[in-house]
This record gives sequence, structure tokens and C-alpha cells, in this order.
Amino acid sequence: MLFKDQIDFVLQHIKKNKLRVFMTVLAATMGCAFLIVLASIGFGLQASMEEEILSNQSVTKIEVMGGDAQFTAEEVAEIESVENVQTVLKTTTMDAEAKSFFEDRETISGVRLTNFTDYASIAKPLAEGTYPKNENEIVVGYHFGQTLLNEADRKLIEEKSKAAEAEGTYYNGEEEGYKSSLIGKEIELAISSHDNPDKLSERMTYTIVGVMPRPGYQWVIENRIYMMDEQRTALENSFKQVMVDDSASDFQLFNERYDIYAKSLEYVKPILEDLRGKGYGVYSVTEQLDELNIFFLVLKVGLIFVGTIAVLIASIGIFNTMTMAVTERTREIGVLKAIGASPKLIQRLFLMESTFIGVIGTVLAIAISYLVSFASNLLLPIVLEAATGEANFSNIQFSAIPWQLVVIAATISIGVAMISGLRPARKATKIEVMQALRQEL
Repeated sequence: MLFKDQIDFVLQHIKKNKLRVFMTVLAATMGCAFLIVLASIGFGLQASMEEEILSNQSVTKIEVMGGDAQFTAEEVAEIESVENVQTVLKTTTMDAEAKSFFEDRETISGVRLTNFTDYASIAKPLAEGTYPKNENEIVVGYHFGQTLLNEADRKLIEEKSKAAEAEGTYYNGEEEGYKSSLIGKEIELAISSHDNPDKLSERMTYTIVGVMPRPGYQWVIENRIYMMDEQRTALENSFKQVMVDDSASDFQLFNERYDIYAKSLEYVKPILEDLRGKGYGVYSVTEQLDELNIFFLVLKVGLIFVGTIAVLIASIGIFNTMTMAVTERTREIGVLKAIGASPKLIQRLFLMESTFIGVIGTVLAIAISYLVSFASNLLLPIVLEAATGEANFSNIQFSAIPWQLVVIAATISIGVAMISGLRPARKATKIEVMQALRQEL
């Protein structure tokens, strides 16, 4: 029998029992779709968490344990000599408050000093402007303008905060502040100590030439001021003006930290191993991702296992359908054997029928799963935001269906369908010719 004739034989018998086959295909579809949708939750949440981590931390950054480790020039040179290390970035934080004045507005912020040549090589593009080229030029945080307030802004924020508190929510003052571009604007900056915030140093004038990119976390208010390393002496002299007593001379105004950056993500692990071999205590966010991947691997395997149970339940329907098909076609099987059909051919015909049911069910399940996944990601944030009153769900991916999941689910579904039809197919090969031909139509 030609392969085309085998296909026609299978389709002919499927058409005779449309309703039974339809219900069997429906069961197979529901089982496979349940498997895919259930497992897609694990893939979706993993994608959301990875995106959250990678959007807020540089994947090429290697942190030095303790954060405040001091490196000598020789140690910095040794680290930079490690293969595929792009730079060792030194960042200096000032442990004092900087009060900025602009027109009738003012704000309090922190100050960071860095080498902008090194910083520009590893940082995200600025939201606006360029990096400083002169000592009196600065870059400000993304929300610096928002925190530049006058008396009218403060009153509005106080009123809106009280109204939000009465409703059980929080107002962050995003509608107030300076809304025009800060590029090219001059601000006056004075320093105060934490112990005596009302005593200010003489004001120093700086020109804003750049604005940092928006922070990854929506709740972070970034209004720091970034200066060249060369401004360290000027800041120290200003801080001396606000010292309360001589004991303040022992105060450590600046805290330094070093971060190591690889040329690309693929070099992070080799650099980590190399530096640890040299005795450095280092850490990378990629190690956190490894731990996260292990957790989600276990979760996804568990979800696929639970989904497979649904497919196995659907296989009962396929087994019953094929068993009844063999019983109803006993005479046809006898005729096929009488005209020379081999047991392998007869077994193949019934396996093709069960496989056909599995394939149709799987194709429909994949299409339905993608629709459910799309609808979940579209509607669930709306439902949760309406139920909780919070707007933190729009960035969460509740369901994701990668091609690997489709392959796994299709393999399980079609494989189970074939196995379900295997025993009835073998039963068909054992039917005696004479007994089958004696059976009444």
C-alpha cells in the first residue's frame, strides 16, 4: 500500500467518526495548551526578573567586595592588565550635603567625583547633554530639575501629599520642580556638614552640561551631582569652612570605591576567576543570574511536570478512541490481512491515526496558548492595577512562550498520543483473519 493510500485510509475512518475524533482532539488540545500556558508562567516571570536586574545594573560590572576597598596605583595597573578588562572605575562619594541654588529654587543632593573619560566608556548614554570637559562643569541626576523647588512648589507638594495620604497612596512630587532644560544653566553650590546643616560654605558656581539617564527603578529619585576628580581639593577647602571644631579635621570627607568593567558579558566569568586567583574579592550580578536561573529551572520543570499530567489524562481519551476503532474495524483488518497486508502495515495505520490526533491537537494548542499568553500580559496588569490601586504591574511579563517550550510541549503531546495508540495498534495486528472475516457487518 502506497503512503498516499495509507493517508486516505486514515482520513476515511476519521471522517466516519467526526464527533468522537473531535472530542478526542479537543481533549488533546486542552491538555497540551494547559501544559504550555502553565510553563509559560515560569518563563515569563524569569524574563521579567532578568530584565529588572539587567536594566538596573551593568552586566559587565564586577564589584569589589566591601565596596570601599582601596587600591594602589600598582594594583589598578595589575587589574587593568588582566585580559579583556576594559577599565577600573574609581568613584568618590562626598560624605556631606551639597545645597544647590538656581533662580528662586534650591535642592539638597549628594556629590560624586569620577574620571569621566573612564565613566563614558562604560555608562549608558546621557539623557541630555555631554560629559564635562572643564573643572567648573557638572552632570546632574535625571531628577535634579524635579527636586529644584521654590516655596510655591513646596506648598503644592504638601497639599497633594496630604490628599494622597488620605486616599492611602503616595505622591512623589513629579509634577513640580524646574521643567525646562538645565543644559547650560549655572547653579551655585554650597556645602554643609550633617552635624550642622544650617551652616553653609561659600557658594561655588558650576555649569550643568549633562543629565544622567533615567534610573532603572521607577521609585528611585536621582538628583546627585557628578564632578571631575579635580574638584576634590576645592570641595575639601569648602568643607573646612563649615567645620564645627578642630576634631572635624579628622573626619573622612570622601569615600572611594572601585568597580571593574569587562569588555563584554562573555568575559565576566573568566575575569572573575582570574581576579579571585590573584586574591581579590570580587562579585558580579551575573552570578546572581546563575542562581536565579537554577531556581527558575526547577520551577519550570515542576510546571512542565504538572502540565504533563493533563496531557496524560487526555491520552486516556486517545486510547479509548483507538481501542474502539480497532474493535469497529475488525472485518477491515481481516480483509487487509487476507490480501497480504503485513502486521507492520496494519500497526502503522493505527499509529498514524493516533499521531494525527496528537498533531492536530498540538497545533491548535500552540495557537491557543499564544492567544492566552498575549491576553494575560495585556489584561492582568490592568486587572491587578484596578484591584490594588498600584501601577507597578505594567513592566511584569506574566507569560512568555519561547520556541524551546513549544518544542518540549509538542514532543510530549505527540509522543503521548503515539504511545496511547501503540497498544490498540498491536492489538489490531493480532486479529485472526478467519475470525475477522466471519464477523458480521
